[in-house]
Amino acid sequence: MDLNLLFISTLLGCLYYSNAGQEGNECIMARAKSCGECIQVGEKCGWCTKPHFLRRGEPTSARCDELESLKKRCPHDLIENPRGSQTVLVNKPVTNRKETSEKMKPEDITQIQPQKMSLNLRPDEAQSLKLNFRRTEDYPIDLYYLMHLSSSKDDLENIKNLGTSLMHEMSKFTSDFRIGFGSFVEKTVMPYISTTPAKLLNPCTGDQNCTSPFSYKNVLRLTSDGNQFNTLVGQQQISENLDSPEGGFDAIMQVAVCGEHIGWRNVTRLLVFSTDAGFHFAGDGKLGEIVLSDDGKCHLKDGMCTISHYYDNPSIAHLAQKLSDNNIQTIFAVTEEFQHVYKELKNLIPKSAVGILSANSSNVINLIIDAYKSLSSEVILENSKLPEGVTIKYQSHCKNGVVNEGENGRKCSNISIGDQVFFDISITAHKCPKNGLSESIKIKPLGFTEEVEILLNFICECECHDAGQANSPYCNNGNGTFECGACRCNEGRIGRHCECSTEEVNSDDLDANCRKDNGTDICSTNGDCICGECVCKKRENPSEVYSGKYCECDNFNCDRSNNMICGGHGECVCRVCQCEANYTGSACDCSLDTTTCLASNKQICNGRGTCECGTCKCTDPKFQGPTCEICPTCPGVCTEHKECVQCRAFQTGEKKDTCERDCSYFNLIKVKDRDELPQPNQAFPLMHCKERDANDCWFYYTYAINNTEKEVHVVEIQACPARRGLH
Repeated sequence: MDLNLLFISTLLGCLYYSNAGQEGNECIMARAKSCGECIQVGEKCGWCTKPHFLRRGEPTSARCDELESLKKRCPHDLIENPRGSQTVLVNKPVTNRKETSEKMKPEDITQIQPQKMSLNLRPDEAQSLKLNFRRTEDYPIDLYYLMHLSSSKDDLENIKNLGTSLMHEMSKFTSDFRIGFGSFVEKTVMPYISTTPAKLLNPCTGDQNCTSPFSYKNVLRLTSDGNQFNTLVGQQQISENLDSPEGGFDAIMQVAVCGEHIGWRNVTRLLVFSTDAGFHFAGDGKLGEIVLSDDGKCHLKDGMCTISHYYDNPSIAHLAQKLSDNNIQTIFAVTEEFQHVYKELKNLIPKSAVGILSANSSNVINLIIDAYKSLSSEVILENSKLPEGVTIKYQSHCKNGVVNEGENGRKCSNISIGDQVFFDISITAHKCPKNGLSESIKIKPLGFTEEVEILLNFICECECHDAGQANSPYCNNGNGTFECGACRCNEGRIGRHCECSTEEVNSDDLDANCRKDNGTDICSTNGDCICGECVCKKRENPSEVYSGKYCECDNFNCDRSNNMICGGHGECVCRVCQCEANYTGSACDCSLDTTTCLASNKQICNGRGTCECGTCKCTDPKFQGPTCEICPTCPGVCTEHKECVQCRAFQTGEKKDTCERDCSYFNLIKVKDRDELPQPNQAFPLMHCKERDANDCWFYYTYAINNTEKEVHVVEIQACPARRGLH
């Protein structure tokens, strides 16, 4: 490899100088070369635009640091720190039907607020918004009844009057109710049905008259005429297929995506799926040599599905997505035999419910009413696909003060008509999009047509970026753009002022400028040589800094006292403490303040010592203590302590009743005889005492101050005169 090219690569790498100790300060670790790069690191990072901010040896990336650190060195008005914001664009209040008696059009009813917002997102700074949802009174309902015609005649017979009966029951919930009807059998190929000519005309056995098999048929478009529903259902005939599973997924897909044919409005959409069997799903089409995946498009002609023999059955995930996209809530009305199958399916299809049909479908109205109550009592928020690097969090505030977080933060349960709930939503962009363009997401309650549109704008550059001066003379005669107080070099140029060309560098000449006193260490091993100039490394602690022309200085290797650099009373400058006015010493641990040396007579060290670093050094050996006022060997010491020694050692004397209160200021050590008393050759002053009590008994003790502890050694047996006998 070309040595010059190798050096260029190494030199460029040095711009991203490494230091394993920088973990913990993400702003420093990012080694941002511009203000825009800096603010994308995190919300704690700021950029100093002060022209002469950098110390000697610091790289341009030192302008990027945590805000609290920057404020110590950079004027606040020169710190770039753009913050995110939000604007409400459309904010119609939720509808309260109790406040008006006028009949409202569906499009005039509002159940979620606000409807449109704009967010300005700075990376890693969350923007929080509040959504308000109210389940309004008398909200319109569209219900489509989809039935498997392989069922018995009893099932058809029992739903012939479903239209008018359901109209009556649903009037308790809404004055605007429409109903439609569709039916399905199976894919019209072997082995799902018999393809013999006779069976295609009448698939049933015996003398039973059945209609030809078909995939799906839209019998009745949604209508408010319940009698029409009854009439058309009464004209239907059952059919037959060969296998037990059915082609119901084909029918559900067409009902979901053929909105114009079905007549769906932007209101509550209910799909009742009635069957007494299981279902085929994606992959089963191979049995009939069908391998093309379902395309999720509408394929109705004259009410009939035309392509069931061409496309495979939809997958459960595909079906769930289409139902969600079209705001359809599904009620699976199934016989008890298959309830466990459809309960598992319910868990995979949001906003769906399962009800158990009686053998002849006679309970279908109660089933629908109960399922509708269950579905409408729960609101679940979902969002469209998020842009790369964007996350969202939900917190729900439901009835009775219930607060949910995490996945449960998307929903509220047990909501009655007229109830109002709230959602706190937090949106965070963890990075800027590659194209830098705005994005849009939508949030909506499942099963409802209303939604909230949120425009996402990304803060990826600083305000000072727009004022940048291209080809600035400050950047080595036009070799870069001067913006935000620093040079952003043109391609092929490096260095703080873009003064170095990557094509013309000479490593020997450059490194020589980075060695102190012609030594061997480059930048004192504390930095990298960039364009013949030392760029000092950063440390994990942003307050610890290498500096100097050769990075030979630092502010953290000075002498310490009390485990603090310069004792906490000075500044470490190039490894030497510069002490505050009242301190001196290599670690600034020597105080020049004499206040602590003043004795009670206001003399420094009682006139018997010198004050050194705030502490008395007693020059008279008889005196000791913090201010040289204690003299254990001076006359009067024995008399002063006699009463306390007597009461503590022998429980006699004038202070025996107040002994514990008045005489606990010394440590008492008893010895057996006078020979065991301490002698004056100890390292601290000592006074021998001989005192007599009221009974003419003598007792012997010593008094001393050992450092700051007062000690009394006493002979435990008194010397008393002999008693003469009485005659």
